[in-house]
Amino acid sequence: MTNPAERLVDLLDLERIEVNMFRGRSPEESLQRVFGGQVAGQALVAAGRTTDGDRPVHSLHAYFLRPGRPGAPIVYDVERVRDGRSFTTRRVTAVQQGRTIFNLTASFHRPEEAGFEHQLPPAREVPDPEGLPTVAEEVREHLGALPEALERMARRQPFDIRYVDRLRWTQEETEGADPRSAVWMRAVGPLGDDPLVHTCALTYASDMTLLDAVRIPVEPLWGPRGFDMASLDHAMWFHRPFRADEWFLYDQESPIATGGRGLARGRIYDRGGNLLVSVVQEGLFRRLGE
Repeated sequence: MTNPAERLVDLLDLERIEVNMFRGRSPEESLQRVFGGQVAGQALVAAGRTTDGDRPVHSLHAYFLRPGRPGAPIVYDVERVRDGRSFTTRRVTAVQQGRTIFNLTASFHRPEEAGFEHQLPPAREVPDPEGLPTVAEEVREHLGALPEALERMARRQPFDIRYVDRLRWTQEETEGADPRSAVWMRAVGPLGDDPLVHTCALTYASDMTLLDAVRIPVEPLWGPRGFDMASLDHAMWFHRPFRADEWFLYDQESPIATGGRGLARGRIYDRGGNLLVSVVQEGLFRRLGE
């Protein structure tokens, strides 16, 4: 049996069915809808495969239009918007069962020497990932054992995720909490040496925990849920090369939640404190039963 990292690489390996058209698998799982990071990652693979490969992705902007159905294939139609001297632009439409579920625009840029460089440092000091428990270990510590559904999910999880701050389990623990969260992440196994695979794998991971920051002041991240949430749009800027199978810190915060929507933004750093990627996402939040 392949490990979860190999399954992720396989999931991102799209079938080319026309010059600018690709088909991606959507695993049959117990989720109500296809995971948004999967669709974004596959769409970015489709965009990247229509370029000559010498220009890394520098940004993407995406909209989640409809929930995808697990188990049904997704077709990615790529429009070659522009091939310039330094920049390449692609627009991708994801279609499932005759309906558009997702749109993405990606821009690729040949790296240039600018003559200067700067970045803000990480906002806070955090412990190293090796000293932090995995999510599964925290759940087992609290519940005594993982529920069967979570056990299956943990075995399929392609990323090792470790929360810098311990998980909150009660409503009382969330009161007065700042809308901030930070996690260490890395793929659970090697992803190969193709930079596009690492970029698309991190795009997949970027949708896994970002909206946590919106929920933290409202309800525990684990346990009974009072709100349903769904990604509305997603934007990323890729600043430096990286490997998604090496530890990276995902520092997340929510500057505002109002009108049934919450905004979250994240900064992804390597272990040396170098800023790799910036992320912004808005999510829809609705109280369950409404």
